[in-house]
Amino acid sequence: MSRSRKPIAAANWKMNLLRADAERFCAALRAALPPEPAAEVLIFPTFTLLPFVARELAGWPVACGGQDLHPEARGAHTGDVSGAQLADAGAGWVLCGHSERRQNHRESSELVARKARAAREHGLMPLICVGETRDERHAGRTFEVLESQLAPVFADPPSDFELAYEPVWAIGTGEVATAEIAQEAHRHLREVLSRGLGTGRAASVRILYGGSVKPDNAAGLILQDDIDGFLVGGASLDSGPFLEIVRSAAGQ
Repeated sequence: MSRSRKPIAAANWKMNLLRADAERFCAALRAALPPEPAAEVLIFPTFTLLPFVARELAGWPVACGGQDLHPEARGAHTGDVSGAQLADAGAGWVLCGHSERRQNHRESSELVARKARAAREHGLMPLICVGETRDERHAGRTFEVLESQLAPVFADPPSDFELAYEPVWAIGTGEVATAEIAQEAHRHLREVLSRGLGTGRAASVRILYGGSVKPDNAAGLILQDDIDGFLVGGASLDSGPFLEIVRSAAGQ
C-alpha cells in the first residue's frame, strides 16, 4: 500500500440497523478510536439514520455519507434524495454506482457519472463503485467491464473522487478475491485512471476493495500496493469486527 495515500475503512450498512443499533455502534467507535486514527473512517448509514449518526459522531474522526443520491438538486423525484439534502443531513461523502444499485435498479454507468458530478457540486466526496459479475469474470471480461464503467466518468470527470472495486461475485457470497486477484484488478484500475486523468492525479485516487471483507482477510489485502482500504458490508454491522478491519487498514 502506498504510504502517500491515507487508507480508508468504510462501513456500508445498506438497509440494516435501527437507531438503537446505531447508538451502540457510535458509542463503540467513540470509545475505541484515537483522536487521529491512521486510517480514515467512514460510515454510510441508511438515509433515516444519517442525521442521527452525524450528530453522534460530531467532533470525532469519523465522516458520514449517503448510500445514493439523485443527480438533480431538487424536483419531483419521489423516494430520491439530493446532494444538497445529504449535505444538510450531515453527509460529507456519497456512494455512487454501488453494485446493488447497478443490478437492482438498473443504473447505467452514465447515470453513475452524473451522480458523481452532482455530488461534487454539493460539496460531497463521491465514492464511485465498479466491478464485474461472476459471468463477466469467467468470460475473461473483467478489465473490459471496469474500463467501460469508468469511461463516462472520464468524459467529464468530477473535480475529485475516490474509487471502490467490488467484485460482484464476492459480495455476500462468502467468496473473496485473493489478495493477488484483488491487486491485479486494482493495478489495472490505477492504469485506467492514469489514462483517463493523467498519472499525477491517478496516483492520488484511493481505490478501496469491497468484496466480503472480514477481519481475517483484511490484513493480507491491505498489504497490496494498490489497495487503499475497504468498503465493508456485512462485517460493518457489528462494531467489533469493523474496528478490527479499521486497525488492519491502518496497518496495526
